[in-house]
Amino acid sequence: MRFLSLVLIVGTLTCFGQNSEITTVFQRKSDGYGNFRIPSMITANSGVLLAFAEGRLNLLDHSENDIVLKRSTDDGKTWDPIIRVDEDGKNALNNPQALVTRDGRILLMYQRYAEGFGEKRAMPGLDGERICKTLLTFSDDEGLTWSDPEDITEQVKRPEATSVASGPGIGIELKQGKHKGRLIMPFNQGPYGKWFVYTVYSDDGGKTWIKGELAPLKRKVKGWANEVQMVELNDGRLMLNARSERGMKKRKVAYSEDGGQTWGDVSDEKGLLEPECQGSLIQYNDSTILFCNPRHRTRRLRGTVYASTDNGLTWPHRKIIYKEGFAYSCMSILPNGEIGILFEKDGYQTISFTTIRLVDIFDPKQK
Repeated sequence: MRFLSLVLIVGTLTCFGQNSEITTVFQRKSDGYGNFRIPSMITANSGVLLAFAEGRLNLLDHSENDIVLKRSTDDGKTWDPIIRVDEDGKNALNNPQALVTRDGRILLMYQRYAEGFGEKRAMPGLDGERICKTLLTFSDDEGLTWSDPEDITEQVKRPEATSVASGPGIGIELKQGKHKGRLIMPFNQGPYGKWFVYTVYSDDGGKTWIKGELAPLKRKVKGWANEVQMVELNDGRLMLNARSERGMKKRKVAYSEDGGQTWGDVSDEKGLLEPECQGSLIQYNDSTILFCNPRHRTRRLRGTVYASTDNGLTWPHRKIIYKEGFAYSCMSILPNGEIGILFEKDGYQTISFTTIRLVDIFDPKQK
């Protein structure tokens, strides 16, 4: 295991709404980075929160990005010093996607782009310096130390694909049915401008990975499915929820009945608006799933959490958690049952954390 450097951070805490607070986790122009983007967050089995991000030289997607982490042992009230999970000089590391397994191991997938060969210029293929590669690392001590990254590109990428992206967000472990214990990592693939989404899954605890089929897009559905998250429904099916690129400003969804190996047709979700932005999707309990994104057609603002009690057929319950600038986000359930939300705030000035209660989402006055 590699022991990683720690850098001191001072976070800020501000009042937000009724009985809610927003805590700054990552602040631009701090900890040696110009900007932070792309949040991922999981709750370890002990209750420790792990918040991941890309530490960037500037706001560009490929600007010598490192993968960084902060931990909280008090439900997000305070955050420990920054941990650098991986760095690769002038090359860019992108799209952190975390998964905590039943036995407590934390897996993290992300991509490596060579300098000058970002998403728009990455080459097809499975080998070579100019291709987009996928790396996997793990921690058995709740994020304090991490294994040496393993290159799993050949397992998760098709030779004809240029770019791939894990999530960004979280992976899941299936809890029921024939594929109980299967690890699921949501993915999309390029080329740029012609994206498709799919599942990468493991039936041996993350030792090896298999690519699922691409979720089919029919001509009648405008646009492409891009950044994607997945959730296990109470009837055993999987549902994906993806960013819609060049579409109708509505999220794209599809369902799988075989643990993510194949998918039904992708369709537009009329109840979930978006300005073309990543969103977060989690299962709260056997009867409720949650979704979070900026509820707006043109701008990344009005961060909203939705609840569905009918396996995502409708989303009648929602609460705005932040009215101003709100971009990428990631949710996780805290030990006390509250919902933690890690989100990009106010034009990427910070990646911040707040909490809500499930009952507040169901309160009609909160809409």
